[in-house]
Amino acid sequence: MTLELHHVSAGYGGINVIHDIDLIVRPREIVTLVGANGAGKSTLVKAISGLIPVRGGTITFDGMPIEGKATAIRMGLGITHVPEGRQIFSGLSVAENLELGGYLDRRRLSETERRRSDVLDRFPMLRERLSTVAGNLSGGQQQMLAIGRGLMAKPKLLMLDEPSLGLAPLVVTEIFALIARLREQGLAILLSEQNAQLSLGIADRGYVIENGRVVLSGTGKQLLQSQDVAERYLGIGAKVASARNQVDALSSQLKAILAT
Repeated sequence: MTLELHHVSAGYGGINVIHDIDLIVRPREIVTLVGANGAGKSTLVKAISGLIPVRGGTITFDGMPIEGKATAIRMGLGITHVPEGRQIFSGLSVAENLELGGYLDRRRLSETERRRSDVLDRFPMLRERLSTVAGNLSGGQQQMLAIGRGLMAKPKLLMLDEPSLGLAPLVVTEIFALIARLREQGLAILLSEQNAQLSLGIADRGYVIENGRVVLSGTGKQLLQSQDVAERYLGIGAKVASARNQVDALSSQLKAILAT
């Protein structure tokens, strides 16, 4: 499974928000999109999932052009999008939200049940709250439910848009540790995130987006050690050595969580 974008442009109304984007996500990779709010990260994810049309360029998945295909077809091919703000069905139970995540395979009940069991093994908290109305969950629990619902579609590529938004720091660390585990279990992940330090800390590669264009790319560690990224997104100024120290501390923290 490989996702490739070549010279992709997209937007809303008469305005292009992203311009001439080249991007690649390979199997078992975490690729992070870093940029300020309004830079075009969410628009790019929506263009990949088919929520907005591509106005220029090509998108291929597993070697197949998909830029003209409906969102449901892209989901059937293995692309799942967990949107910004979680967008769970707050009036439905946890169990019902998970069931909707496996909707495309609803005729294969045994497979749906197996996937649900896998999701609940990853999120024991959800197993304890299957009958709970989703709107009564905490923010962190709702984010776990949103990711779990995405996993019910059995994706090859999981796209997460701002998964840390509005969450307490400890919960954010747990979410990012989970994302790292999903990669270890074989998923490719495209992560759109304002939290550059955490997202690049677990990323194999990253792209910095400004004003709808890719202005810098490299490995996660390269970008965290970049003076430009440190100044713009980490609030460290020109002291790049401080960025390196924070990367090391983050890596140690995530390793401790993953080891538990």
